[in-house]
Parts: sequence; structure tokens; C-alpha cells
Amino acid sequence: MSPNDIITYTKKIPVMKGIFGVSLLVFGLFTFLMGIWLMGLISISFALNLLSTEGSQINFITKQYRSIKSIAGIHIGKWKPCPEFEYVSVFKTQENQTVNVVAATTTLNKNVILLNLFYSGNKHITFYKTTDKADAFKVAKHFALVFNIDILDATEKEKQWL
Repeated sequence: MSPNDIITYTKKIPVMKGIFGVSLLVFGLFTFLMGIWLMGLISISFALNLLSTEGSQINFITKQYRSIKSIAGIHIGKWKPCPEFEYVSVFKTQENQTVNVVAATTTLNKNVILLNLFYSGNKHITFYKTTDKADAFKVAKHFALVFNIDILDATEKEKQWL
């Protein structure tokens, strides 16, 4: 099995959340080793929760997919057979992240490109997210080749089939 046989998409952990999670993990390990087991275990469990992320994987060889919870590159989730996909959609959207600090709130917007695999009419599964249009179409072509489906380019106002 080559690395191209499984595509993994996971949400990125925000930088500050990652720094806080690693700091809490180090603190938890230190307190656990110092003999304060309960405090250490609580800190480690909070740290692992902060450092975990969600996403999905698709295996092109077995034609299965799964929703995953990922912690430090270890993926947990149950494999399911892929439905009969009709097409892959590549579209541009905005991702919003709200940041709250004491009395101030701000929302950060970022352009992203999502790949959705559609089945049974209007049902879809988001399998991939990127900011690079060329990368998105490379992955979409891979999906199209493996599942023998069409690609819908919805990155511009005028949608077109490729």
C-alpha cells in the first residue's frame, strides 16, 4: 500500500491552542511523575483533548472511508464502505473563526477550497480542504479516476463540468 492509497483530511489545530495543549501536557507529565497522579492525569486528559482534531480518511484500495479523531497522527474511527459517488465538487468558500478575548470579539475569515463527494442526489461528504487550487484539482482528479466520476468546478461564479 502506497501513501497515495489513503487520503487523510484533518482540521488544523490553531497555534495558540496547540501551544497551550503542549504546555499542559508537559505540566501533566511532570506532575504525574512527581507523584501527584490525579492532577497529572487530569492535565494530560485536557491536553490530549486540546491536541486532538477531527477529519476523514478514504482508502482507494478497499473503497472505504471513515470519520476520524486524530491525536498526534494516530487516527481513530470505524471504516465504512463508500457509497456510490456521483461526482466530486471543488468549490471555494470562506472559513470563519471567532476569537474572544476578555471584552473583545473578532472573526477571522480565510478562503478555503473544499472537495465534496456527492451521492444519492444531494448528500455529500467533505473529504479534503486546502488553500491551494492546484492541489485541490490534483486530489479531485485522483478521486475522479478511482471512482470513475466527473468533477464539478465550482471555484468561480460559473460552475463547469470537467
